[in-house]
Amino acid sequence: MTEEVTEAVSTSYLSHLLTVGGFLLAVFAIARLVGEKRQPSNTLAWLLGIVLVPYVGVPLYLLVGGRKLRRLAASKIHVAPHLPGVRAVSASTAALPTVHAIASTGGSPPASGNTVRLITTGEQAFAELEAAILNARHSIHITTFILSRDETGRRLVQLLAQRAREGVKVRLLLDAVGCLFSSRGFVNPIREAGGEVVRFMPVIPLSSRGSANLRNHRKIAIFDQHTAIIGGHNIAREYMGPQPWKKRWNDFGAVISGPGAALLNEVFLADWSFASGQSLDTLHTEIDPAAVRGKGDAELQIIASGPDVNGDPLYEGIVSMIQEAEQSIWIVTPYFIPDEVLLRSLIVKARAGKDVTLIIPARSNHPVTDYARRHYVRQLIQAGARVLHYKHGMMHSKAIIVDDRMALLGSANFDLRSLFVNFEIGVMLYSPADVQAMHSWAGELMRSCVSPKPEKVRRFRLLGNLAEDLSRLLAPLL
Repeated sequence: MTEEVTEAVSTSYLSHLLTVGGFLLAVFAIARLVGEKRQPSNTLAWLLGIVLVPYVGVPLYLLVGGRKLRRLAASKIHVAPHLPGVRAVSASTAALPTVHAIASTGGSPPASGNTVRLITTGEQAFAELEAAILNARHSIHITTFILSRDETGRRLVQLLAQRAREGVKVRLLLDAVGCLFSSRGFVNPIREAGGEVVRFMPVIPLSSRGSANLRNHRKIAIFDQHTAIIGGHNIAREYMGPQPWKKRWNDFGAVISGPGAALLNEVFLADWSFASGQSLDTLHTEIDPAAVRGKGDAELQIIASGPDVNGDPLYEGIVSMIQEAEQSIWIVTPYFIPDEVLLRSLIVKARAGKDVTLIIPARSNHPVTDYARRHYVRQLIQAGARVLHYKHGMMHSKAIIVDDRMALLGSANFDLRSLFVNFEIGVMLYSPADVQAMHSWAGELMRSCVSPKPEKVRRFRLLGNLAEDLSRLLAPLL
């Protein structure tokens, strides 16, 4: 009997300790959460998770809840790409408020002397990447969120290994989560040929607190420091390939030559230095000053965004674009989960009679984000905005076009994760010819879209409404 009483007391004591410990961890998590001064919706979502489901919410927040982590900020070189010798842009471009909003919060100054060529199909994306790899003379720098083990990924590994054997400096930077199953033995042929492959922020074991949540979503390929490919394409059959494929996603990007490519190389080198441990000063000794001297006339601005940037240049640049719009705002995105500022800005512009057009897939590859977007899409439509659904499968393209005066493309989605959590990259185009080319591309994309069907009013839509409300509540965490 005494042993049973002792065991019961011990169990009760342990349970009490666990309860107290859990309570203290929850208090700590809430204090840290409030101190981070996040977006209100993001803070509320985490608070509800911590308070209502503490056994899940507390460890999840401690694992993946970090945003601008001080430890990471101190250990990683801040990305604010600047290069000497870059040609100044025209006075009209330099005077744009968006230019100053981006540059003052961590983006690069605008640069002239570039050429830009849009990539509008997965077959073109693969052809451009393959040709650039084969034609590179000195260096190949590639960073991607996903490298698939399919035929597209195998072909890339084969090409990079071939060029490494031929003496070209090959560096491949893979996100540790997006490339979880392809960052080790699958890319060994590159390593064995003399190339380098590094994983960005491994999560097993955790390289730092919050590393599971901070992903490198940038997609950049730079060749000989003077030519770059940028956009939304990952290296997988869904995104690109040598032959058409009926299940291929619609995606978008661009080939940039000139100072813009050299600035993108600066972003890559900062990421590579952080992930590999190699000295950034040593990496900079490889830079060719001639790469900065472009021959084109396109004006653009490189925008790196994420925990390695002091401010939020991508987000504030988008806010500025919307506020500057005098005629039209066209947004193309696979996922639409804006914060309150962006949503209200779009609603005000739509109510003021501006052409606010949102192009999204009819069904994306993440059903929860489709439920989460319903509330925001409904408010836009009620304000007079035009919403179009891409009807031919998944659309992964990301672009914003304003007034035929400026256009944004890159890796970022129009959602809270891309704008406030991930490492992202964007390019703002200011030259009329380039902006018009993006305008024409978006116009063609609209031909493959339909207007969403009016929502049917049903008395018993409890499950659908509950799914929408829950998805919207969790939207800041998606």
